[in-house]
Amino acid sequence: MRRSADIQREIADQAAWWRDAVFYQVYVRSFADAGSDGVGDLEGIRSRLGYLELLGVDALWLTPFYRSPMADHGYDVADPRDVDPLFGDLATFDRLIEDAHAHNMRVTVDLVPNHTSSEHEWFQAALRAGPGSHERARYLFRDGTGYDGSQPPNNWTSIFGGPAWTRVADGQWYLHLFATEQPDLNWDNPEVAGDLARTLRFWLDRGVDGFRIDVAHGMAKPYDLPNMDSRATHGSGVLHDNQLDPRFDDDGVHEIHRMIRKVLDEYQDRMAIGEVWVQDDERFARYVRQDELHLAFNFRLVDAEFDADAVRGAIEHSLASVAAVGAPATWTLSNHDVVRHVTRYGGGSLGAKRARAMALVELALPGVIYLYNGEELGLPNVELPDWALQDPVWERSGRIERGRDGCRVPIPWEGFAPPFGFTSGHDSWLPMPHEWSGLTVESQLEDPASMLSLYRQALEIRKTSTGFAGDELEWYGAPPGCFAFRRKGGGLICALNTSGGPVPLPPGEVLLSSGPVEGEHLPPDTAVWLL
Repeated sequence: MRRSADIQREIADQAAWWRDAVFYQVYVRSFADAGSDGVGDLEGIRSRLGYLELLGVDALWLTPFYRSPMADHGYDVADPRDVDPLFGDLATFDRLIEDAHAHNMRVTVDLVPNHTSSEHEWFQAALRAGPGSHERARYLFRDGTGYDGSQPPNNWTSIFGGPAWTRVADGQWYLHLFATEQPDLNWDNPEVAGDLARTLRFWLDRGVDGFRIDVAHGMAKPYDLPNMDSRATHGSGVLHDNQLDPRFDDDGVHEIHRMIRKVLDEYQDRMAIGEVWVQDDERFARYVRQDELHLAFNFRLVDAEFDADAVRGAIEHSLASVAAVGAPATWTLSNHDVVRHVTRYGGGSLGAKRARAMALVELALPGVIYLYNGEELGLPNVELPDWALQDPVWERSGRIERGRDGCRVPIPWEGFAPPFGFTSGHDSWLPMPHEWSGLTVESQLEDPASMLSLYRQALEIRKTSTGFAGDELEWYGAPPGCFAFRRKGGGLICALNTSGGPVPLPPGEVLLSSGPVEGEHLPPDTAVWLL
């Protein structure tokens, strides 16, 4: 017999606001600077809410704005229940929540439960207290190997490069799957769960509508910390295989998500989405069971090349992985950790043309959409000079891997030269290229052929047309290098042509196309909606 609480939760989830919402990721440092210091802030976001409402998004995801020494640009959190002065204060945050709600937008915030900053009061206390102490039990301290303990406890590597262990003065080692300044928490310690619950309620009580959970497939670690398989691939842009890589997707992580869900269920209409880089569909589905997360990022669409078969495979995998548990699929093409898709699809005019096509494919799909700030402008990655690079990946890899700064360059708002209205100061925290003068919000807003106009029109149609109803797709036969699917519940048809030549259009009236469509044929590198 199913419990009545489970049935009620399922009914509530089926009707929830987030089930087909369009979220907009705000990388806070790079969205809008109201403080003239070249770094984006909460007041800057508040000043641009009118733009976001005009764009047509339903909710925001804010990257970390908590107190932090910024070793990893805020993902090294020193105090998860306060705002770093770089971004504002709690009063500014409260005004942002109030104003966003007045603009009919929900606000979700990043949560970083896998690790803290090395400057967090807990970690500083652990360093002072020494081996075997209550304070050290909040983190993963271990004795080293070798006759004198001078070797790391196991062979785990950091996602940012180098070993995942750092030795402290008394000879013990601590685990950090990311930067040295980001020690992993010990989730076998009940104090850790209690503190996270306190953090959740702190922000929920201030009116946040949900959380994006960083490294949601992390947190739990196998007790004996076994070595990684030599075949395991490591890096921030891969799907992890639990059989080869014990650092992630340990079964114990699901109890943590059940705890998070219990707190969220104390509030009305709140949600959580996890960052889940998991390869196996069945293991991925566990994260969105009825008593765990509401949503989980499936990054197969990010990993897919601009090829009809690859994209179709990513879509089918993503839908299949959540169908058995009744959760909606979640789609994204870019975020602050990956190369922007204009660049991934070839860069220049070709990359932009393909990005327009993929925007229509993504927005035609059933489920939840996450847009990354600047993708609606067609921003590419930026090749930054060495002196400008700030991502810890750059230094930890021995200056071999350039890191993620290229996708984090600030948003160009207006004008003809950097910093394009992002800040009233002279410089932005990452330099902006002069050639972005044609990609500003100002230059695109009234241009019907611009990327921004395409997104605005697509989002409006998606929200108002009955063609987008239903959760299932029906695939049509299509020429090689192409596909076409139909939304079963509403009838919308989306066709994509990644071949080298024009192909016949499916039957129907054209609602929107990513590029010019003349006659009865769909040109290469183009997508179309028909009804």
